[in-house]
Amino acid sequence: MSMREKTPETERQARQRQDWALVQGAALEEAKPVTPNALCDCDPLSNVVTGIVGRADVLACVLFLLAFLSYLRSVNCSHIGKYFPPTSSPFFLLLSLFLGTCAMLVKETGITVFGVCLIYDLLVLCPNKLLMNLSADRIRGLLKLSAPYLKRAGFVTVYVLLILFFRVWIMAGSMPNFSEQDNPASFSPYLLTRFLTYSYLLTFNAWLLLAPMTLCYDWQVGSIPLVESLWDMRNVATAVFGLGMVLLTWNCLLSVQKLRHREVLVGLLFLVFPFIPASNLFFRVGFVVAERVLYMPSMGYCILVVHGLNRLCGVLSKWGSSVVTVSTLLVLGLFFWKTLKQNEVWLSRESLFRSGVQTLPLNAKVHYNYANFLKDYGRHDEAVYHYKTALRLYPRHASALNNLGTLTKDVSEAEVHYRQALELNPQHNRALFNLGNLLKSQKKLAEAEQLLRDSVRFGPQFADAYSSLAALLAEQERFGEADDIYVSGIEHCPENSDLHNNYGVFLVDRGDANGASAHYLHAIQLNPKHYVAMVNLGRLLRSANKNKQAETWYKRALEVTRTVEVLSPLGALFYNTGRYDEALRIYKEAITMQPANSELQLAVLFVFSKRFDGKGINLFLSHTQALDAVKRAVHMKPKDPKILAELYFSEGNLLRELNRLDVAFESYKQAVELTPDLSQAWMNMGGIRHIKGDYKAAREYYEKALELVPNSRILRENLGKLDRLEKRLHGERRDEQSPPEPSMRFCEALTCGLTCDYLSTIVFGRRGQLTVRVMELIEFPDTGRDQFKIDSRNK
Repeated sequence: MSMREKTPETERQARQRQDWALVQGAALEEAKPVTPNALCDCDPLSNVVTGIVGRADVLACVLFLLAFLSYLRSVNCSHIGKYFPPTSSPFFLLLSLFLGTCAMLVKETGITVFGVCLIYDLLVLCPNKLLMNLSADRIRGLLKLSAPYLKRAGFVTVYVLLILFFRVWIMAGSMPNFSEQDNPASFSPYLLTRFLTYSYLLTFNAWLLLAPMTLCYDWQVGSIPLVESLWDMRNVATAVFGLGMVLLTWNCLLSVQKLRHREVLVGLLFLVFPFIPASNLFFRVGFVVAERVLYMPSMGYCILVVHGLNRLCGVLSKWGSSVVTVSTLLVLGLFFWKTLKQNEVWLSRESLFRSGVQTLPLNAKVHYNYANFLKDYGRHDEAVYHYKTALRLYPRHASALNNLGTLTKDVSEAEVHYRQALELNPQHNRALFNLGNLLKSQKKLAEAEQLLRDSVRFGPQFADAYSSLAALLAEQERFGEADDIYVSGIEHCPENSDLHNNYGVFLVDRGDANGASAHYLHAIQLNPKHYVAMVNLGRLLRSANKNKQAETWYKRALEVTRTVEVLSPLGALFYNTGRYDEALRIYKEAITMQPANSELQLAVLFVFSKRFDGKGINLFLSHTQALDAVKRAVHMKPKDPKILAELYFSEGNLLRELNRLDVAFESYKQAVELTPDLSQAWMNMGGIRHIKGDYKAAREYYEKALELVPNSRILRENLGKLDRLEKRLHGERRDEQSPPEPSMRFCEALTCGLTCDYLSTIVFGRRGQLTVRVMELIEFPDTGRDQFKIDSRNK
């Protein structure tokens, strides 16, 4: 028996090795830790993260394989290697082109399947012995014999050129723009540096497939230092890798010539071709290393590794094969464990970004990303540290400078950071926006306007820039230009709910209530949880006396969030519609959220003062606390004189209740100076003069109040009491004597507001008869405006 002959037993063993090889290949492909970002998404967050990027690689890989298999089905493979096989099924050839196109649309590297098909067709399906022994007199006959392949290859090539032309047309004839931090080697001015670094990156990717120990979600500037010298020790690894690839290719060519071990060729094709677009060979790519681009090449890697293991088991003894099998299972187990550990990195945004800092501490991008996360969660000190680390590793990081400026408390230092960012990138729209807002706050309006216009020009999809620029123009009463900016912003950012809300605020100021209502409703339609637009719409409806509808929108906003900003206007609505118990309940809830908020304390005061009850106030605020709240409100100096007069009037009431009559009189006096028609202030001034024994002045104040409210029963009662007192005093000839200090019983009667004639008790007014809604002050003490915008500073 010759050595090449196989007994039934050896054939069965060979089939078992092949079946085991298939299992190994499938397990190795699934267990590769380099691809968990694409395959392992067992939690909600990774479903979101890998839903587009990772699953696109998986889908492209599936389409790649289907296109390859369809191509093989289109060729008559009955006599492989004997003659050029014809196309037996045009349907499968067209199906292969369609699937390959789908693979390209899913992932650009999918187009390489056509190269794999044509090379495999040429080297495996065609007569290789004839190709290896060509001579000049055989070329003419060869062209005739190879016509089936040439037609097939020509058809596929023309189709590939057409879809490439279509791809370039979609990109408007230009390649994507990348920055230096995306791919530093491609920006190096030295050819040697580019060649050595690109070569080392090939080696690094191959090592990442063999031993995926160091994995990171982002490999950018600083991750892998440039290879700038021939004496760099990493060149040794590059040389070893290059030698290995040369030997593998040579073995592949010899195997093809001998019509055996075609697995090596298939593995090499699947390994090399899908990686070519990511190799920087034909065009610049936007990454240093990207683990996701290794998913399709890993098919070839698995084929080569499993073929090698199968060959190794074929030459070893049974005991040696068992050792190889156990070792393979051990490696697979380690890969599974590494995959599970890598999945834990994707459990949350924090764990993902923190892992990048731990894995690649010299990568400026991961520090920047982690700083962004810390900034979003209010951990500003840590964020500043990582922004500064990113700048230390990569001083030209404009975005890190911009974001560092937003966290800097010193305005001058922040301006320096913004200007440095713009020196590095004059078109950085967010740095332009932030610097423009900063200069706007410093009243440098001309420069601020230019910066904001540049932010809009370089970032036409940045909605906050439109809002800020329009607000600046509106402050300068350039309302037409502001309106144009808002309209332009909505055209470029039609899905931005904040922009619609802010435009609604602008339209309210311009008196266009219908237009404002439409934009508020559109903002809510775009974002059903936009409680700011709901509150603004409620205020707009309330100003039109549509209180029921306003209440509905306030309550809808409360379903989204229960904050002071939502509770306060609802409390004001209840107050102004006479529903004091409900108003008190709302303000109590609000004040538990912000106990030191003087405006809320003042709101409670107004609610109680509407139907004054000394015991009621003491349930929530003491007189002293209420007086302090009113004084703080007075110091705010609201622009509306009626509101300020109401505050002075309330201050006078509280002082009077504390029996500080002289100070109370001054408060009433300031109230009538601001609002001369405040009848109850005049009446209370008369009451104080009445108590003090200055009956002449008391009568003047009473009569002044009576002119304003001629039908006031209380005023007439007080004048009657004054008349009786004057007659009694004249009868007893005590004109020059002052009345005694009021007793505690007398003061209690005053405080409770009794209308009975108890010891000539004087009845004081408790509220001014003002039509102004004083609660507006409580809602917006700083601006006095009825609507508010989304603050878009420091982006």
